[in-house]
Amino acid sequence: TAVASLIHDAVVRRALELVLEHHPELDPAALTWLSLGSNARREPVLTSDIDSAVVFDDDVSSAQIDSFLGAFGEVDDVLVGAGLRIDANGAIASKPLFARTQTHWRSAARAWVQSPLENRGMIFTSLLFDSRPIWGDPEATALSGAFAELRDHPGTVGLLLTEALSYKARLRSMREVLTRRADTFEIKEHALTPLVNIARWAALSVGATELDTRSRLRAAAGSTMLSEAQSTELVEVFDVLQRMRLTYQVAQFDRGEPVGDTLDMKRLSPLERSLVAQAVREIAGVQRKIANMSHFLPIADQVDG
Repeated sequence: TAVASLIHDAVVRRALELVLEHHPELDPAALTWLSLGSNARREPVLTSDIDSAVVFDDDVSSAQIDSFLGAFGEVDDVLVGAGLRIDANGAIASKPLFARTQTHWRSAARAWVQSPLENRGMIFTSLLFDSRPIWGDPEATALSGAFAELRDHPGTVGLLLTEALSYKARLRSMREVLTRRADTFEIKEHALTPLVNIARWAALSVGATELDTRSRLRAAAGSTMLSEAQSTELVEVFDVLQRMRLTYQVAQFDRGEPVGDTLDMKRLSPLERSLVAQAVREIAGVQRKIANMSHFLPIADQVDG
Protein backbone atom coordinates (compact mmCIF):
# COMPACT_ATOMS: atom_id res chain seq x y z
CA THR A 1 0.00 0.00 0.00
CA ALA A 2 2.91 2.35 0.62
CA VAL A 3 4.18 1.67 -2.91
CA ALA A 4 0.67 2.18 -4.31
CA SER A 5 0.45 5.59 -2.63
CA LEU A 6 3.78 6.59 -4.18
CA ILE A 7 2.45 5.61 -7.61
CA HIS A 8 -0.78 7.55 -7.00
CA ASP A 9 1.24 10.60 -5.94
CA ALA A 10 3.37 10.40 -9.08
CA VAL A 11 0.31 10.08 -11.34
CA VAL A 12 -1.42 13.05 -9.68
CA ARG A 13 1.69 15.23 -9.96
CA ARG A 14 2.14 14.29 -13.62
CA ALA A 15 -1.53 15.02 -14.33
CA LEU A 16 -1.11 18.45 -12.73
CA GLU A 17 1.99 19.10 -14.85
CA LEU A 18 0.26 18.11 -18.08
CA VAL A 19 -2.85 20.19 -17.40
CA LEU A 20 -1.08 23.31 -16.10
CA GLU A 21 1.28 23.28 -19.10
CA HIS A 22 -1.82 24.09 -21.17
CA HIS A 23 -2.81 26.92 -18.82
CA PRO A 24 0.13 29.35 -18.84
CA GLU A 25 -2.08 31.95 -17.15
CA LEU A 26 -2.08 29.80 -13.97
CA ASP A 27 0.95 29.80 -11.69
CA PRO A 28 1.86 26.25 -10.56
CA ALA A 29 3.81 27.72 -7.63
CA ALA A 30 0.72 29.41 -6.21
CA LEU A 31 -0.77 26.24 -4.75
CA THR A 32 -0.14 23.32 -2.45
CA TRP A 33 -1.92 20.10 -3.43
CA LEU A 34 -2.91 17.88 -0.51
CA SER A 35 -3.60 14.18 -0.71
CA LEU A 36 -6.38 13.15 1.69
CA GLY A 37 -7.72 9.90 3.12
CA SER A 38 -6.12 6.51 2.67
CA ASN A 39 -3.63 7.78 0.10
CA ALA A 40 -2.44 10.44 2.53
CA ARG A 41 -2.03 7.74 5.19
CA ARG A 42 -0.19 5.57 2.61
CA GLU A 43 -2.80 2.84 3.05
CA PRO A 44 -4.68 2.63 -0.29
CA VAL A 45 -6.03 -0.58 -1.78
CA LEU A 46 -7.65 -1.32 -5.14
CA THR A 47 -10.97 0.27 -4.11
CA SER A 48 -9.46 3.46 -2.70
CA ASP A 49 -10.53 6.80 -4.16
CA ILE A 50 -8.36 9.83 -4.85
CA ASP A 51 -9.32 12.50 -2.29
CA SER A 52 -7.64 15.89 -2.48
CA ALA A 53 -7.63 19.52 -1.41
CA VAL A 54 -5.70 22.61 -2.46
CA VAL A 55 -4.32 25.53 -0.50
CA PHE A 56 -3.73 28.70 -2.54
CA ASP A 57 -1.40 31.54 -1.68
CA ASP A 58 -3.30 34.45 -0.21
CA ASP A 59 -2.60 36.67 -3.22
CA VAL A 60 -4.54 34.36 -5.56
CA SER A 61 -7.75 36.15 -6.55
CA SER A 62 -11.26 34.68 -6.65
CA ALA A 63 -11.23 34.87 -10.45
CA GLN A 64 -7.93 32.97 -10.56
CA ILE A 65 -9.31 30.34 -8.19
CA ASP A 66 -12.25 29.82 -10.55
CA SER A 67 -9.80 29.28 -13.42
CA PHE A 68 -7.79 26.85 -11.30
CA LEU A 69 -10.97 24.90 -10.47
CA GLY A 70 -11.66 24.44 -14.17
CA ALA A 71 -8.12 23.15 -14.66
CA PHE A 72 -8.48 20.80 -11.69
CA GLY A 73 -11.58 19.37 -13.36
CA GLU A 74 -9.31 18.49 -16.29
CA VAL A 75 -6.92 16.85 -13.80
CA ASP A 76 -9.83 14.71 -12.60
CA ASP A 77 -10.45 13.58 -16.18
CA VAL A 78 -6.79 12.67 -16.63
CA LEU A 79 -6.78 10.64 -13.41
CA VAL A 80 -9.94 8.77 -14.38
CA GLY A 81 -8.42 8.09 -17.78
CA ALA A 82 -5.37 6.68 -16.02
CA GLY A 83 -7.57 4.19 -14.18
CA LEU A 84 -7.77 5.90 -10.80
CA ARG A 85 -10.99 6.48 -8.86
CA ILE A 86 -12.13 10.01 -7.99
CA ASP A 87 -13.97 10.46 -4.70
CA ALA A 88 -17.69 10.15 -5.45
CA ASN A 89 -18.61 12.32 -2.45
CA GLY A 90 -16.83 15.36 -3.85
CA ALA A 91 -13.80 15.55 -1.53
CA ILE A 92 -11.62 16.70 -4.43
CA ALA A 93 -9.66 19.83 -5.25
CA SER A 94 -11.89 20.71 -8.21
CA LYS A 95 -14.73 21.52 -5.78
CA PRO A 96 -14.80 25.00 -4.16
CA LEU A 97 -15.11 23.62 -0.63
CA PHE A 98 -11.75 21.90 -1.03
CA ALA A 99 -9.87 24.71 -2.76
CA ARG A 100 -9.27 27.79 -0.58
CA THR A 101 -6.57 30.30 0.22
CA GLN A 102 -4.35 29.79 3.23
CA THR A 103 -6.22 32.46 5.19
CA HIS A 104 -9.63 31.02 4.31
CA TRP A 105 -8.54 27.51 5.36
CA ARG A 106 -7.28 28.81 8.70
CA SER A 107 -10.46 30.81 9.28
CA ALA A 108 -12.58 27.77 8.45
CA ALA A 109 -10.50 25.57 10.76
CA ARG A 110 -11.03 27.96 13.67
CA ALA A 111 -14.77 27.95 13.00
CA TRP A 112 -14.87 24.14 12.88
CA VAL A 113 -12.99 23.89 16.16
CA GLN A 114 -15.36 26.28 17.89
CA SER A 115 -18.58 24.98 16.28
CA PRO A 116 -17.94 21.45 14.98
CA LEU A 117 -21.63 20.73 14.34
CA GLU A 118 -21.94 23.59 11.87
CA ASN A 119 -20.91 23.53 8.21
CA ARG A 120 -19.84 19.87 8.43
CA GLY A 121 -17.05 20.86 10.80
CA MET A 122 -16.35 17.37 12.15
CA ILE A 123 -16.17 15.87 8.68
CA PHE A 124 -13.71 18.50 7.42
CA THR A 125 -11.62 18.24 10.57
CA SER A 126 -11.26 14.48 10.19
CA LEU A 127 -10.44 14.81 6.49
CA LEU A 128 -7.75 17.42 7.05
CA PHE A 129 -6.16 15.45 9.87
CA ASP A 130 -5.45 12.88 7.15
CA SER A 131 -3.71 15.21 4.70
CA ARG A 132 -0.26 15.15 3.12
CA PRO A 133 1.23 17.64 0.61
CA ILE A 134 2.38 16.15 -2.70
CA TRP A 135 2.76 19.38 -4.71
CA GLY A 136 4.00 22.77 -3.59
CA ASP A 137 4.93 23.44 0.02
CA PRO A 138 6.37 20.15 1.36
CA GLU A 139 5.76 21.28 4.93
CA ALA A 140 2.14 22.24 4.24
CA THR A 141 2.69 25.45 6.15
CA ALA A 142 -0.69 26.61 4.96
CA LEU A 143 -2.46 24.22 7.30
CA SER A 144 0.19 23.39 9.88
CA GLY A 145 -1.09 24.54 13.23
CA ALA A 146 -4.57 25.23 11.86
CA PHE A 147 -6.01 22.85 14.45
CA ALA A 148 -3.43 23.60 17.15
CA GLU A 149 -6.08 24.93 19.51
CA LEU A 150 -8.36 21.94 19.06
CA ARG A 151 -7.17 20.21 22.22
CA ASP A 152 -8.12 23.36 24.15
CA HIS A 153 -11.78 22.74 23.28
CA PRO A 154 -12.84 19.67 25.31
CA GLY A 155 -16.39 19.80 23.96
CA THR A 156 -15.19 19.59 20.38
CA VAL A 157 -12.74 16.79 21.23
CA GLY A 158 -15.61 14.92 22.87
CA LEU A 159 -17.79 15.30 19.79
CA LEU A 160 -14.96 14.02 17.61
CA LEU A 161 -14.66 10.99 19.88
CA THR A 162 -18.40 10.35 19.66
CA GLU A 163 -18.20 10.60 15.87
CA ALA A 164 -15.22 8.22 15.79
CA LEU A 165 -17.07 5.64 17.89
CA SER A 166 -20.26 5.88 15.82
CA TYR A 167 -18.82 3.40 13.31
CA LYS A 168 -19.16 0.12 15.20
CA ALA A 169 -16.95 -2.89 14.61
CA ARG A 170 -19.21 -5.91 14.01
CA LEU A 171 -19.42 -8.99 11.86
CA ARG A 172 -22.72 -7.97 10.30
CA SER A 173 -25.45 -5.39 10.66
CA MET A 174 -29.05 -6.15 11.56
CA ARG A 175 -30.04 -5.27 7.99
CA GLU A 176 -27.68 -7.92 6.66
CA VAL A 177 -29.12 -10.49 9.07
CA LEU A 178 -32.70 -9.65 8.05
CA THR A 179 -31.83 -9.77 4.35
CA ARG A 180 -30.00 -13.09 4.85
CA ARG A 181 -26.63 -11.71 3.81
CA ALA A 182 -24.95 -13.33 6.78
CA ASP A 183 -22.38 -14.97 4.51
CA THR A 184 -20.79 -11.63 3.60
CA PHE A 185 -18.65 -9.19 5.56
CA GLU A 186 -18.06 -5.50 4.86
CA ILE A 187 -14.40 -5.36 5.84
CA LYS A 188 -14.01 -1.60 5.42
CA GLU A 189 -17.27 -0.44 7.00
CA HIS A 190 -17.38 -2.92 9.89
CA ALA A 191 -13.69 -3.29 10.75
CA LEU A 192 -11.13 -1.00 9.12
CA THR A 193 -13.02 2.30 9.35
CA PRO A 194 -13.68 1.85 13.10
CA LEU A 195 -10.00 1.00 13.60
CA VAL A 196 -8.74 3.95 11.54
CA ASN A 197 -11.07 6.23 13.51
CA ILE A 198 -9.70 4.96 16.82
CA ALA A 199 -6.15 5.59 15.65
CA ARG A 200 -6.94 9.11 14.41
CA TRP A 201 -8.62 10.12 17.66
CA ALA A 202 -5.92 8.46 19.77
CA ALA A 203 -3.25 10.44 17.91
CA LEU A 204 -5.23 13.63 18.48
CA SER A 205 -5.59 12.86 22.18
CA VAL A 206 -1.80 12.75 22.68
CA GLY A 207 -0.94 15.51 20.21
CA ALA A 208 0.78 13.15 17.77
CA THR A 209 1.34 14.25 14.17
CA GLU A 210 1.73 10.82 12.55
CA LEU A 211 -0.51 10.05 9.58
CA ASP A 212 -0.50 6.30 9.08
CA THR A 213 -2.68 4.12 11.31
CA ARG A 214 0.13 1.99 12.73
CA SER A 215 2.23 4.98 13.77
CA ARG A 216 -0.78 6.69 15.31
CA LEU A 217 -1.58 3.65 17.41
CA ARG A 218 2.03 3.35 18.54
CA ALA A 219 2.21 7.06 19.37
CA ALA A 220 -0.86 6.76 21.63
CA ALA A 221 0.32 3.55 23.33
CA GLY A 222 0.33 3.86 27.11
CA SER A 223 -2.05 6.83 27.15
CA THR A 224 -5.15 7.04 29.32
CA MET A 225 -7.40 5.77 26.55
CA LEU A 226 -5.12 3.19 24.90
CA SER A 227 -2.81 0.84 26.77
CA GLU A 228 0.47 -0.52 25.41
CA ALA A 229 -1.08 -3.97 25.00
CA GLN A 230 -4.14 -2.65 23.17
CA SER A 231 -1.96 -0.57 20.86
CA THR A 232 0.12 -3.62 19.94
CA GLU A 233 -2.99 -5.74 19.39
CA LEU A 234 -4.62 -3.14 17.15
CA VAL A 235 -1.48 -2.77 15.03
CA GLU A 236 -1.49 -6.53 14.50
CA VAL A 237 -5.23 -6.48 13.75
CA PHE A 238 -4.74 -3.70 11.20
CA ASP A 239 -2.01 -5.68 9.45
CA VAL A 240 -4.18 -8.80 9.31
CA LEU A 241 -7.21 -6.94 7.95
CA GLN A 242 -5.26 -4.95 5.35
CA ARG A 243 -3.46 -8.06 4.13
CA MET A 244 -6.72 -9.99 3.86
CA ARG A 245 -8.50 -7.10 2.14
CA LEU A 246 -5.75 -6.57 -0.41
CA THR A 247 -5.31 -10.29 -1.11
CA TYR A 248 -9.06 -10.69 -1.64
CA GLN A 249 -9.23 -7.70 -3.99
CA VAL A 250 -6.25 -8.86 -6.05
CA ALA A 251 -7.94 -12.27 -6.43
CA GLN A 252 -11.15 -10.55 -7.60
CA PHE A 253 -9.13 -8.53 -10.11
CA ASP A 254 -7.38 -11.66 -11.40
CA ARG A 255 -10.75 -13.37 -11.90
CA GLY A 256 -12.08 -10.38 -13.81
CA GLU A 257 -14.69 -9.64 -11.12
CA PRO A 258 -15.71 -6.21 -9.81
CA VAL A 259 -13.33 -5.33 -7.00
CA GLY A 260 -14.96 -4.37 -3.70
CA ASP A 261 -14.85 -4.47 0.08
CA THR A 262 -17.56 -7.11 0.54
CA LEU A 263 -15.96 -10.42 1.48
CA ASP A 264 -17.76 -13.64 0.63
CA MET A 265 -17.06 -15.60 3.79
CA LYS A 266 -17.45 -18.89 1.92
CA ARG A 267 -14.37 -17.98 -0.13
CA LEU A 268 -12.27 -17.61 3.00
CA SER A 269 -10.52 -20.48 4.69
CA PRO A 270 -11.60 -21.48 8.23
CA LEU A 271 -8.45 -19.80 9.55
CA GLU A 272 -9.22 -16.57 7.69
CA ARG A 273 -12.82 -16.54 8.98
CA SER A 274 -11.49 -17.04 12.49
CA LEU A 275 -9.02 -14.17 12.06
CA VAL A 276 -11.79 -11.84 10.85
CA ALA A 277 -13.97 -12.68 13.85
CA GLN A 278 -11.08 -12.22 16.26
CA ALA A 279 -10.12 -8.89 14.66
CA VAL A 280 -13.66 -7.55 14.99
CA ARG A 281 -13.81 -8.63 18.64
CA GLU A 282 -10.52 -6.84 19.38
CA ILE A 283 -11.67 -3.58 17.75
CA ALA A 284 -15.12 -3.73 19.36
CA GLY A 285 -13.53 -4.36 22.75
CA VAL A 286 -11.34 -1.26 22.49
CA GLN A 287 -14.32 0.78 21.31
CA ARG A 288 -16.31 -0.28 24.37
CA LYS A 289 -13.41 0.50 26.70
CA ILE A 290 -12.90 3.97 25.23
CA ALA A 291 -16.64 4.68 25.30
CA ASN A 292 -16.90 3.59 28.94
CA MET A 293 -13.88 5.62 30.01
CA SER A 294 -15.18 8.70 28.21
CA HIS A 295 -18.22 8.67 30.51
CA PHE A 296 -16.08 8.80 33.64
CA LEU A 297 -13.02 10.81 32.64
CA PRO A 298 -13.17 14.52 31.78
CA ILE A 299 -12.08 15.10 28.20
CA ALA A 300 -9.19 17.26 29.48
CA ASP A 301 -7.83 14.19 31.32
CA GLN A 302 -8.29 12.03 28.24
CA VAL A 303 -6.25 14.33 25.98
CA ASP A 304 -3.57 14.99 28.58
CA GLY A 305 -3.26 11.45 29.90
